[in-house]
Amino acid sequence: MADTAEDALFAELRKIDTPTITNVVATYPKSNLCLGLYNPWTENWYTDTSIRCIYPEHGAVIGYAVTCVFGLPDPNFAGRLSFMDVIDALDAMKKPTILVIQQKWPPELMAKAGLAGEIMATSMQAVGCVGLLSNGPSRDVDAIRRMKFQMLLGGVTAGHGEMAVQSVNVPVSVGGMDVAPGDLIHMDENGAVKFPADKAGAVLANAKAMLDDEAVKLAALRKARSAAEIRAIQGGGQYGAKKG
Repeated sequence: MADTAEDALFAELRKIDTPTITNVVATYPKSNLCLGLYNPWTENWYTDTSIRCIYPEHGAVIGYAVTCVFGLPDPNFAGRLSFMDVIDALDAMKKPTILVIQQKWPPELMAKAGLAGEIMATSMQAVGCVGLLSNGPSRDVDAIRRMKFQMLLGGVTAGHGEMAVQSVNVPVSVGGMDVAPGDLIHMDENGAVKFPADKAGAVLANAKAMLDDEAVKLAALRKARSAAEIRAIQGGGQYGAKKG
């Protein structure tokens, strides 16, 4: 049976942009609205500029992370894992899911491995996956666009050679973000951020409060015509900062 409360929670989180989510997860540790889940600079909790959103028009998605590692076939490990093991892991995880693939190729191949195409994406979507996050390229982006399946990737390319699944549901690092199976991933055209699933309600409540605070400030700033006015508007600090 579907968890209707969680469905409603996730529907609200999809209405919020990823930078606002990062703001309440860890970006502004001095703010009353920031949960302070990570040290914003020293922990790897959001993606860097090596990742780009393929479908900005699809908006934000959120899901439980399922992870895997792809690379060249290893003759000492041949036949141990396949993409069906990835599908099984997606099927077993709470829904919706986001597949996080760490691609490990030799440097000369890293930009040429167009990993996940239409067949893989369709298989993933069939078991409740709503998006893919990967540090390497994929392909068939024209066909996958029609599926409303979000992808944040290291790039796009047309082909690949023989490849293999090296591990499933292990900690991975993609685009500067460390991800463990079961982490919640929120991602849009700005990038991706992770946070623990049990913090989703607090993230939503604080993000809404922050957006309300920001709307008031923006309305005032749009009317401002001097540095003094701007200073007065900003005088309360950034996003409900704690008073010293």
